[in-house]
Amino acid sequence: MDRGLQSILNKLPEHLKNRINGLDTDTLEKLEEIRIKAYTDTIVIADGKEFDLNDGHRITPESLEHILDVLVDYSYYAYEDELNNGFITIEGGHRVGLCGRVTLKNNKVHLIKDISSLNIRRSREVIGASDNVMDLINDKTGTISNTLIISPPKCGKTTILRDIARNLSNGGYRVSICDERSELAGCYNGIPSYDLGSRTDILDGCPKAQGIIMLIRSMSPEVIITDEIGKPEDVTAIEEAANSGINIITSIHGSSYDDVIDSAIGELLNNKIFDTLIFLSSTPNVGSISKVMKVSHEK
Repeated sequence: MDRGLQSILNKLPEHLKNRINGLDTDTLEKLEEIRIKAYTDTIVIADGKEFDLNDGHRITPESLEHILDVLVDYSYYAYEDELNNGFITIEGGHRVGLCGRVTLKNNKVHLIKDISSLNIRRSREVIGASDNVMDLINDKTGTISNTLIISPPKCGKTTILRDIARNLSNGGYRVSICDERSELAGCYNGIPSYDLGSRTDILDGCPKAQGIIMLIRSMSPEVIITDEIGKPEDVTAIEEAANSGINIITSIHGSSYDDVIDSAIGELLNNKIFDTLIFLSSTPNVGSISKVMKVSHEK
């Protein structure tokens, strides 16, 4: 078992830890999520399949609160902003989503109380995950394409982006990552959980629209990498990066060209900011390329 999964299990009640440890090696290797809900059996998802632990222990709301206490190391203040967004990122870059009763302040989510369920999403580093896309991004002349990865959920886009950063950074490029949701780098106390290359700088927890501008002004990057664009304000920041001669590699949720062109960032395609569009699929395997579009810049 790798250290990342072990670090998750060490934060769980003993009966859950033992039950998960009892799963076969292949299931543990492919484990993706641990879904814990009050008064129901805990479910593990591995390779897209559900495994009901059904160990005779029903999790109480009090147990859920205790698990969350341990996950945040009894320091709710340190995770306040993340908790307001319905998730936290724990050591190792693993994301924990939570549901419960939402309280509002000034018409915005202020706190989630009375926790009813937790979803622990395992984050894994896959060295070489981007090998089949690097020639599309960085050609033999050393030219880097502004690249948009279009992918439905759970098709490996974040894992691939992480490995792209490592490859470009170790290849001699200055890479900056704007990691708004702490998923790409998995920073914990400012230190990334993954190998992102020796020339990579990380701006953690910063909104992309602001972070991209900050990186342009402060870190003189050759490449900026970020994940899951989709807000109108992202458009201006990405255009400023492109106009500054900085390459952008990013992603968006979607399954087709129409999904992107109809989204809030559709004008980036209309303005031909991106040179390469890579569509991902989970068939036959997570991270499979289903389609590649090269954008013509000829008038």
